[in-house]
Amino acid sequence: MKQKTVEVKLKQGLEARPAAMLVQVASKHASNIYLESEGRKVNAKSIMGMMTLGLALAPGEKVTVIADGTDEDDAIFGMENYLSSAAE
Repeated sequence: MKQKTVEVKLKQGLEARPAAMLVQVASKHASNIYLESEGRKVNAKSIMGMMTLGLALAPGEKVTVIADGTDEDDAIFGMENYLSSAAE
C-alpha cells in the first residue's frame, strides 16, 4: 500500500464533473484507490463516494491518495496528475 498527499488545483474543486472524471481515472487501474480528507475516506472508483468527499474539497485543499494493488505507483501518479492539474 502506498499513499501520497496532494494539493487539489482543479479550478472548481471536486464538484460533479471533475469528480466523475476522477472516477474514470481511478477506474483505469487495478489497484484499490481511496481518497482521504478531514477524517473521511472514500473509494475513488465510486461516484457517490467522490460526490460526498467533493463537497469538502476546494482548490488549495489537500487530499491523501491511497492505492493498494499491483499498479499502485501508476494509480497514485494518475490521481495526482489529475488533481494537480489546473484544467478540468
